[in-house]
Amino acid sequence: MKIKELFEKKRFVFSFEIFPPKPTTPLERIYNTLDELKGLKPDFISVTYGAGGSTRDRTPQIAIDVKNNYGIESLAHLTCIEATREETCDLINFLIGNGVHNILALRGDLPQGQSAPKGDFRHAVDLVSFLREKYGQAISIGGAAYPEGHIECEDPIKDLRYLKQKVDAGVDFLITQLFFDNELFYRFMERADIAGINVPISAGIMPVVNKNQIERIVTLCGASLPQKFVRILHRYADEPRSLEEAGIAYATDQIVDLIAFGVRGIHLYTMNKAHVARRIVSNVSTLRETMHGPKGEEALYEGR
Repeated sequence: MKIKELFEKKRFVFSFEIFPPKPTTPLERIYNTLDELKGLKPDFISVTYGAGGSTRDRTPQIAIDVKNNYGIESLAHLTCIEATREETCDLINFLIGNGVHNILALRGDLPQGQSAPKGDFRHAVDLVSFLREKYGQAISIGGAAYPEGHIECEDPIKDLRYLKQKVDAGVDFLITQLFFDNELFYRFMERADIAGINVPISAGIMPVVNKNQIERIVTLCGASLPQKFVRILHRYADEPRSLEEAGIAYATDQIVDLIAFGVRGIHLYTMNKAHVARRIVSNVSTLRETMHGPKGEEALYEGR
């Protein structure tokens, strides 16, 4: 099933993100994680390219295995930086030929020291346009959204305009960058609605379970940290088990509040930590079951 169809049929979509192990790490490690995640019954699992595309060769095979070996809808990340049209078609054809019809179209990170993209695509919108023209409705295309604006774009209005261009080019659904302040997400949703962005938007949530993790996150994506979150970090920075518990609790509170708002989906950045995902799913299981019925007039936030 295409992810577009999942959003059409369900009021609420719950999904996970995993990343391939480093090339020096046995591939079996990710399958051990998937063995545990399968029992949590996500609607789909996305597979990243890894930092800087370092694990891109492993992404297609893992995405195919998620679909065919685990029976879970799979979303393959595809970055276009330095990619050619021919290479892109080869990869998409390989995925389609093996049952994967969902693509998250991304620009990707610029290589260190490089100031502009190389290859046939400069921006994600170029990749989206190409995929939609080439493959039509044979694939479902997702895109990235940034509640606080992209780190490389200082003007949030311009950033929203770029997002609308991606949707107009053929994006079926959006998954947001992680955020820790729900109010920022709600304001983003209001602006997106005004801008005419009318595809489902899934909120990206990452449970922070160690101090180094949050430092990397802030550096890479510029997510702001509300005072409540900062207090947790200061209190438990040197107590790893307590910080993990607090991080799970904070992410759970975010998700409960988002579901009350009527968000169309939650995309949980699992960081390949199945036990953390299990705790969060257990915490929100009752709400998830309530929301997981077919989409209809009772949907809480029909505009998304």
